[in-house]
Amino acid sequence: MKRSIHGFVPAAALALVWIGAGTLPAAAQQARPSASLATAPRIQPDELAALLKAPAPQRPLILHVGFEVLYRGAHIPGAIFVGPASRPEGLKQLRRLLARVPRTREIVLYCGCCPWEKCPNIGPAYAELMRAGFRHVRVLYLPNDFARDWVNHGLPVEQGPPH
Repeated sequence: MKRSIHGFVPAAALALVWIGAGTLPAAAQQARPSASLATAPRIQPDELAALLKAPAPQRPLILHVGFEVLYRGAHIPGAIFVGPASRPEGLKQLRRLLARVPRTREIVLYCGCCPWEKCPNIGPAYAELMRAGFRHVRVLYLPNDFARDWVNHGLPVEQGPPH
């Protein structure tokens, strides 16, 4: 049975995210996937969902670098909320988290707020991980958004506030 993200996030909250996307700070509006992101290793939704079934030590560290309202509504099980990497506070939180992570750890980044080519968060997060010396990083390829490319395909989700 297909699920809709609208069952997880109140429509008004989604509207605020989409309306707010047009009012991001200028730097965030300009943040588009960079050339380095275009060549970044990608992981497909079905492949990541299969990895979620592995024993905990074998799973990658999954970082949600998008907006909190979307994370609260539905997120990948075990994903850590970092915050929007298009904003200084999101990058600061990412750096704080990365300080405790071995450089050899496998990491998957995802956002899913909007179509891949327009996401303001994945590019800055990926660039930050590369600058910090992480080399086992993949980005979850969501061509449309998290709702259409993950939730509506019946892939596993959790709900709730950041942990």
